[in-house]
Formats: sequence, structure tokens, C-alpha cells
Amino acid sequence: MALAALRNQSEHRLEGILEKAGLLQELTDREAAFLLGLQSRDDLDKLFRTARSLRERFFGNKIFLYGFIYLSTWCRNNCTFCYYRKSNSKSVRYRKTAEEVLDAAARLAASGVHLIDLTLGEDPYFHNRKEGFQPLIALVHQVKKRTGLPVMISPGVVPGRILQDFATAGADWYACYQETHNERLFAELRLEQSYQQRLASKEEALRCGLLVEEGILTGIGDTESDIMLSLQGMRQLQAQQVRVMSFVPQQGTPLADRETPARIRELKIIAVMRILFPDRLIPASLDVDGVAGLRDRINAGANVVTSIIPPLMGLAGVAQCRRDIDEGNRTVAGVLPFLEEMGLTAATAEEYLSWVEKEKAKLIRLHGTCLSGSNPFSEISHQ
Repeated sequence: MALAALRNQSEHRLEGILEKAGLLQELTDREAAFLLGLQSRDDLDKLFRTARSLRERFFGNKIFLYGFIYLSTWCRNNCTFCYYRKSNSKSVRYRKTAEEVLDAAARLAASGVHLIDLTLGEDPYFHNRKEGFQPLIALVHQVKKRTGLPVMISPGVVPGRILQDFATAGADWYACYQETHNERLFAELRLEQSYQQRLASKEEALRCGLLVEEGILTGIGDTESDIMLSLQGMRQLQAQQVRVMSFVPQQGTPLADRETPARIRELKIIAVMRILFPDRLIPASLDVDGVAGLRDRINAGANVVTSIIPPLMGLAGVAQCRRDIDEGNRTVAGVLPFLEEMGLTAATAEEYLSWVEKEKAKLIRLHGTCLSGSNPFSEISHQ
């Protein structure tokens, strides 16, 4: 009888929290933590249904699609979780030429993606040379001009003046994942890197009129309290896109023998993110489980499919450097049947651009902008 009473009490509390979420009322930290702790299949189904309902309220049945170009696998950092850490002799290194990147971007644009994500490690070629970012700034400009699509740049931590140059070049987004907002755990993951500097780079990007993507990694020793700390950090930052990815052990790294977490952990975090940030973009990454994991992440409340990669171009992923890429599964054509089965559809390029422009207009009203508007790009567009 006591167990039945506790169960009834828990169900009543869950219904009250989800009703509050449905009314777009802000949840307390204790209420959000309660959702993260759900275990039963029935309770989880209710959580995911609420997340999908909120997504539909703000985005209808439309899903956004992101093209991904990992343009350099060289990195000066030694993150314990990353396959491309500088000391990993097992990692295959490459640095794509501008023409190779532009070719990949054009192919992605023609396939129907809504954004081009230019990602790289903190490549010493750019980070350790005086004026080393100019080729990358020029590349942003060229990709924007070639595709006409919004561009996300993910170069790691860069100085504020470089963020301004990226924005002037036409970048719309800056992605820089904190991984965790537990500073002790951050120090264990991102060796000899500054927690505060990484966080400040995103704050500076917002002031420059760049939309920001924040992300966390789960399954690397993080507790539910750590997840809540990250959700609080995301709320404070007011990032336009928030994401979570499950840890995948990488050959040649200190965490190679650690197990990957059960995916229900990531799915619960996606759903709670949707409830806490109902009008934000939340990715379902193909980079962890390929297309096989897409349906569950979308059903948990995600509304962006990320890590769409053109096949047979020698491009790598992050968590799964080769999975589903050259087979052609991580393409728009490979994703659309899954969306159709769920009663969803890809948004149009115009719909995505409209969302981006509205969010950028909000930033300008909030921060002004650090864009000078005086750089016609004559000094770098020819490079």
C-alpha cells in the first residue's frame, strides 16, 4: 500500500509539472531535476509527449537540417575525450583546402540543407600564427557567397576581434561547447584550458550579433546535479541553440576504456531542454548513433538534424568519425524518410533563414552589435 501511495504521489507530481510546462510556466530547478530522474516507461512517454507538443507549438511539424564540414582535424588541445586530441597518434589528420570545402558546401546546399557548419579543432595553423585566422575568415565569406545559406563557425576559443571578423564575413552562428558547467569536471576533460575564457567567448559572440550554440557531453562522470548546473548555465547565456551528446569512447584517448552511457540519459536531457527552452533549436546529432538513433532523438523533442555529411569526400565526423558517411546515410536523402515516418517534414530554406534573422534582430536590440559595417571584404575575399 505504501508503494502504491508513493507511486500515486509521484504521478500526481509529474502531471502537475507537465501541465505547468504546457502552460509555458517556468519550472523550478527541483521540478526540472524531477523530470531528469524519471525511470518508468509510462512516465518517460509522458515526458516525451510534452516535449513534442511544445516543439509543435513553436515549430509546427518542421525540422531543420544542418550540413557539416569538419575541415581540419588538427588541434593544439589535448581534451581527454576527443579522438582528435593533439597527442593521439591513432587519429587521421587532414586539413581541407578552400576549394575542397567550397565543393563540399555546394554539394550540401544543393542537397537541401539549411545551414553549413564549418567545424575544426583549434588548428595551430590558425591559432598559433600572427593573423592566422584570415584564411578561415575568407573561407566563411566564400562559403556564404557560394551557397547563400547561413553559416556556423566552430573554431574553438578565439579572440573577440576574430569573432567580429567572422560576423563581418557573414557568419551567423558561433558554436563552442562547454561540455560541462562543473568547473572541476571541465578541468578533467579540457586539459589546461580556461573554463571562464571559453564561456566568455560565447558571451562576446552574442555581443557581436552572432547566434550561439552551447552544448554538453553526458556520460563522462556528470551527475544529475551537473546536468542541472549546465541547464542553468544555458539559461543564463541565452543561447539560441542548445544540445547534448552522449560520450563515445575514442581509440587512443585516456577515456578509451570507459563505457558509453545508455541513450535514455541523452533523450531525457533533450526533452527537459525542450521544456525549459521551448522556442530554442535542439539538435538530434547523427554523429553518435548515425541514422539509427535519429527517431528517438526527434521523438524526445529535438528539431534539428545535425552532422549531415556529403559522402566520398574524405570528411570525418566527431564522435563517430566514419559512421554512415560514405554509405550515404548521413545525407538529406537518407534523413527524409525517417521524418516522413514520424509525420514531420524538412523546413524550407526560407523558413530557417526567417528564424535566424528574427533571432539576430533580437540580439541587435539587446546588445547593439560590434559589427563595424566598414569592411567591404576587399582585403580577404581574394585569398
